[in-house]
Amino acid sequence: MATATHLLTETEATARPVLEAVVVRFAGDSGDGMQLTGGQFTLSTALAGNDLATFPDFPAEIRAPQGTTFGVSAFQINFGSCAIETAGDQPDVLIAMNPAALKVNVNDLREGGLIIADEGEFTARNLTKAGYEANPLEDGSLARWQLVHFNISQLTLDAVKPFGLGNKEALRCKNMWTLGLALWMFDRDRAPIVDWLKTKFAKAPELAEANIAALNAGHAYGETVEMGAPVQRHHIDPAPAEPGLYRTVTGAEALAVGLVAGAQLAGLRMFFGSYPITPASPLLHHLARLKEFGITTFQAEDEIAAICAALGASYAGQLGVTSSSGPGIALKTEALGLAVMTELPLVVVNSQRGGPSTGLPTKTEQSDLYQAVYGRNADSPLPVIAARSPADAFDCAIEACRVATRYMTPVMLLTDGYIANAAEPWKVPDMADYAPFPVEFFDQAPAEGEAVMPYARNEDLARPWIRPGTPGLEHRIGGIEKAPGTGNIDYSPEAHAEMTRLRAAKIASVADTIPDQEVCLGEASGELAVVSWGSTFGPIHQAVRRARQSGLDVSHIHIRHIVPMPRNLAVLLGGFRRILVPEMNSGQLTTVLRDRFLVDAQSLSKVSGQPFRIAELEAAIDEMLSGGPRASASA
Repeated sequence: MATATHLLTETEATARPVLEAVVVRFAGDSGDGMQLTGGQFTLSTALAGNDLATFPDFPAEIRAPQGTTFGVSAFQINFGSCAIETAGDQPDVLIAMNPAALKVNVNDLREGGLIIADEGEFTARNLTKAGYEANPLEDGSLARWQLVHFNISQLTLDAVKPFGLGNKEALRCKNMWTLGLALWMFDRDRAPIVDWLKTKFAKAPELAEANIAALNAGHAYGETVEMGAPVQRHHIDPAPAEPGLYRTVTGAEALAVGLVAGAQLAGLRMFFGSYPITPASPLLHHLARLKEFGITTFQAEDEIAAICAALGASYAGQLGVTSSSGPGIALKTEALGLAVMTELPLVVVNSQRGGPSTGLPTKTEQSDLYQAVYGRNADSPLPVIAARSPADAFDCAIEACRVATRYMTPVMLLTDGYIANAAEPWKVPDMADYAPFPVEFFDQAPAEGEAVMPYARNEDLARPWIRPGTPGLEHRIGGIEKAPGTGNIDYSPEAHAEMTRLRAAKIASVADTIPDQEVCLGEASGELAVVSWGSTFGPIHQAVRRARQSGLDVSHIHIRHIVPMPRNLAVLLGGFRRILVPEMNSGQLTTVLRDRFLVDAQSLSKVSGQPFRIAELEAAIDEMLSGGPRASASA
């Protein structure tokens, strides 16, 4: 959680401050460009050398009625001169572009935090739409916070008037005016934003100049207008970082680059079959730009066609990849069973969202773990890997490619809406540090009188990968049960039992080539272990760090490999008297741990569509160590 900070004078701002962090939330109507504003502020923050984490939060409706609470879009960024692992518990600054944005977000603001509001949008009509009976900028209801309000809409119109834009087009520039003010407040350089605007509007230079004028006007307003003590320029030093090349990535971007890297390390071309669904669609968008790396992208007519096309590409000798979210994964399940039966490599990315059914399309959740681990007909085991952050998605994608190709199996790679859309700095790795895992296709024709053995097994229990059309290796695979070795159709009880055993043993053997489970913070035994998976890593890590600093006996264990789990995990968990498992679901990993290891794991469940707050986790740790199990966090 970010620490509260006082805003400094010019003299103080140039001095070296203590390690600190600030949380800023931009909020407005979904047509106000809050995601774009937040993204560009993130760019300027990364270039300033601060560590950061972001949390975009937007409505599911394509275009909710303007000015209503249903259409509020927000972008939160936590940045500072210290290590940042979450987007922050509570904003220090809320920039509200209309009454609805204020109403939806103000109660999240820390006590004494700063509100900057566009009073030009606080009209009687907009106040009614947001459900206000009186103007909160004037009635004293915001006394708990510092409040600054001015007419951003009119100031924007004045700034872009020389460019002859219509009123509607001119008001679209007010997010740039707001960004200019924010850049001034936190001592950010405007030049990268100016360059970006010129590139974005290269075919409409008058729009570029208008937006640049709005940006400069917002910046100048901060410099020249006396807004009082709450709004002063505030400098935050760069965060310590290892030397190297850094870039800011979202989870979708890191995942796309990681899949490309995995295919390169395997020496394969990659085929990506996908069907649009929130929040998985950005992966298709990013991969479509990487065709020069031997990537074929295919937007299919539906989810079933997408996975079947990817599986067909794997049969033909490419690395098949498909992606979706929970509802789409459900549709892909039959073809996923075909991938299990044919034992072909396939990477299936599930960017989880709230459910069931359409559920919460733009909100985050971890509720597809049962689906990944158990959710197929019959005994259909497959490896499951979960990324913990946007940057970690790169390494998890490579690992999914390695496991899929080495063990000839489909692999489920879990991310979620938070990971897919959030951004953080990423140190670009040296690919020479990654061991290649080149695929060797089987091309030895059998001796005369011998049969092709498409289900022969190597030391990993993986069957050979035979490219169709290889001379002398004509063979047939498919979804009906096979005889061990030959792959001939075999309905016999003995064949089915043996093939079921072999498929399960192969997946279990993946544990031989994954690392032992480590304790990422704390001791290897003790009073309490907090066990996490996926995107809960950041807030849990911070909560455990704070608990340990206050003298509590607590450790943090984060699991990347869900199926199979590391071989030492049972012994490791057995060294703790209590186990707490915080999850953004109703306790799914808790069930899996009890199933696998018979441990008395206690669930901390949150199903609000929002990430955990550090304070929630600290309270749960305190309660567990005081002897009381915790059943749920705030809903």
